[in-house]
Amino acid sequence: MLVEEHLDHVRNQVLECRRCNLWKTRTNPVFGEGSETADIMFIGEAPGFSEDKQGRPFVGRAGKILDELLSSINLRREDVYIANILKCRPPNNRNPETAEIQACTEYLDRQIELISPKVLVPLGSFAGQYLFERYGFEAEKISLVHGKVFQKNTLYGMITIVPMYHPAVATYNPSKKSVLLDDFKVLQDIVTK
Repeated sequence: MLVEEHLDHVRNQVLECRRCNLWKTRTNPVFGEGSETADIMFIGEAPGFSEDKQGRPFVGRAGKILDELLSSINLRREDVYIANILKCRPPNNRNPETAEIQACTEYLDRQIELISPKVLVPLGSFAGQYLFERYGFEAEKISLVHGKVFQKNTLYGMITIVPMYHPAVATYNPSKKSVLLDDFKVLQDIVTK
């Protein structure tokens, strides 16, 4: 079975998911999108208002910033894969709850296994914390680890994790955009090696 067929199977599971109560308030689940052979996977925390309406990841204000950041290192959305920890929007864009993360990350884990990226880029603290725990790193605040490179040998080969601030941070703190641009240069150095 092709990766696309496997991803479609997982996508269908997300459409039918009732593991937590977020399905009751969502408009559309946001599975993820991009290249199914991507070397880089970006992982956010949860869909926001625009994402919930369109059923696509990072299409609101934070998505515009992500597009600019990708462009700054000559990448497009079609070159990478973009997903979230949660597939459904929490009401009023509140933070994900632990039980919701536990209920939903099986889908993300399957996406990671199927796409098999070389580099995982958690965007924000929730994604960073989950990936650090998953790969056996000590969880740190995003302010201490953003733009740093972490590597782990797994059953699927070497995985590189480059945590970054969530692009939304630049919408309410414009000075963080230069930090994000610098962190993306770190990512560019990894990809071009």
